[in-house]
Amino acid sequence: MTILASRCAVAAAVALCFAAPVQAQTDTVVISGSRFASDPSLLPIGATTITAAEIRRAGASDVNQAIRKIGGVYGRQSLTGSPDFGLDLRGFGTNSDQNVVIVVDGVRLSENEQISATLSTIPIDLVERIDIMRGGASVLYGEGATGGVIQIVTKRPKNGEHSGNVFTELGQYKSGEVRGSVVQGFNGFAIDASAGHQRTDNYRANNDFKQSRFNGGLHFDSGFGRVSLRADIARQDQRFAGGLSEARFNADPRQTLTPNDFGKMDSDRYTASWEHKVGAFDLAAELSHRKKDVDSYSFGSMYSYESKQSQFSPRVRHLAQFGGLLNELVTGFDFGHWNRVSESKYSAADATQRSKAIYVRDELKFGGRQQFRLAAGARRELFDKDTVDLPFNPNYSVKQAHNAWEVQGSMLAAPGLTAWAKAGQSYRVANADDNASTPLQNKPLQTQTSHDAEIGLDYAAGPFKADARVFRHNLENEIYYDPTIAPYGTNTNLAPTRRQGVELDGRYRFAPAWEVQGHFQQVDAEFRSGPNAGRELALVPKNTVTVRLAWLPSNGQSADIGVQRVSKQRYGGDFDNSCDARMPAYTTVDGRYARKFGQWELALTALNLFDKDHYSQAFSCRGGIYPDNGRQLKVSARYDF
Repeated sequence: MTILASRCAVAAAVALCFAAPVQAQTDTVVISGSRFASDPSLLPIGATTITAAEIRRAGASDVNQAIRKIGGVYGRQSLTGSPDFGLDLRGFGTNSDQNVVIVVDGVRLSENEQISATLSTIPIDLVERIDIMRGGASVLYGEGATGGVIQIVTKRPKNGEHSGNVFTELGQYKSGEVRGSVVQGFNGFAIDASAGHQRTDNYRANNDFKQSRFNGGLHFDSGFGRVSLRADIARQDQRFAGGLSEARFNADPRQTLTPNDFGKMDSDRYTASWEHKVGAFDLAAELSHRKKDVDSYSFGSMYSYESKQSQFSPRVRHLAQFGGLLNELVTGFDFGHWNRVSESKYSAADATQRSKAIYVRDELKFGGRQQFRLAAGARRELFDKDTVDLPFNPNYSVKQAHNAWEVQGSMLAAPGLTAWAKAGQSYRVANADDNASTPLQNKPLQTQTSHDAEIGLDYAAGPFKADARVFRHNLENEIYYDPTIAPYGTNTNLAPTRRQGVELDGRYRFAPAWEVQGHFQQVDAEFRSGPNAGRELALVPKNTVTVRLAWLPSNGQSADIGVQRVSKQRYGGDFDNSCDARMPAYTTVDGRYARKFGQWELALTALNLFDKDHYSQAFSCRGGIYPDNGRQLKVSARYDF
């Protein structure tokens, strides 16, 4: 029996359950795994869902922090001082950001660069829920979805709704934030707006971060469907603390060796969406445009670029009922255009990527209470990439075509117990930064493909709910940085690799005022053949555990405490497993206590409560260390109206 099969007695049809019900309810709408609005009772089985109430109770100040602390997703310290940590689903190490797709209200936020999605620009007070779906999902979401998909769903204003809040917070390291939001619904028309400013010196010297943002939306309901227009505008200023050696970290983790390095980013994102129901057909589309200007000064040199990205995603769903059989057919197109123009003494590249895709997915639900589900889907995507960087390198023009597929199934095995299984193929294409440094000049990297398999069990009974999943990803041509390639290392396609492991999620309300929830992941990331067969991949902790305990009495008080344990992992540069040390394991604790007084809420929040010196980002053996933050205490006040 294989490792997967032996572990898999725990798990069997997750993606299949990514389907929508017959009709979305007006006031309880989310974006489901089928990319259509659905009732939350039919969210994907096996997904981790973070609610707005959990976000507020834990005191998460931004979406990225909520995903890490409540969702149990491992994150690596940002290199820029921003709160946008690198998020890692299923142990993809250095390139984890490029193996997870971030979606906000149906619009892809993930970048075509080697950087993290800017989740800090999303107003946390307008988030309705966050759904974390682990595992390959390229059929619906395209390239880069091997590790999984994180969907952020914002609140929908209701007819006649009037609400808002003002929030202010002060904390150590000269941190402070002021933000406010308002929602006003009329008959067939609604608006929402949010604005905020935050700043912090952060834990380390020369690591200041400032951000101002505005987010606003207009929503119209008419005989032609629901139309939404949205603007998300952010301005960031950052200072870069740089890396440290192990000796310098042990002497003073707060120091910097790059006191003059800095950067800034201006980001503008505009989105128009439409949805309409015609009989058994649901129609939807999003059109978005994002512009980003970045300037940075490091290593004594200035680097600037402007990038623009446009997306258009029309789709249709047909629902048909035949006795006890419900059939859901979803098909759609994804069109994308991305361009970046760079300016520095070592590059003046003009890089462009165009993509177009078609996908189809069909799901059958039958039996009482939809006891059985079967689904299959496929995607075909074409890419056209060009880079001109005369007289430098790279210079190339390439066309690529890639396919994804999935087959999924689930069944109600016993009262409260659902088993699921899925198999499929996902892919990731090399982005402009991947292809900027390759083993052969002017030759782009090959596409990374992954054959994905997963089985699982979901059990829910009264106050108890638990999921267990066993997974395996066998990858070909994984895109990765190899520091052993002369003379300075380069991005390359690796020999065959594998990610496999176990994930457990659970929650239990063991008393009216007490609830505990947790997430555990064990993952093996290694070469499965080639000269490095059996060696571990870097920056992948074997075990991560997150546990949260909430106290919710009915007298206006609340408390929430969380513990996260991260095991040892290989240093980022330890490609051949030759380093004589590993990054140390660490445990951090955060907590929050809040008390309501009418419409006011006062709170005290503690991050890294026991002031544990640790780091999650290190790029060479005992070096290139970016320390995580030490203990930070914050006080906040919030007024709801």
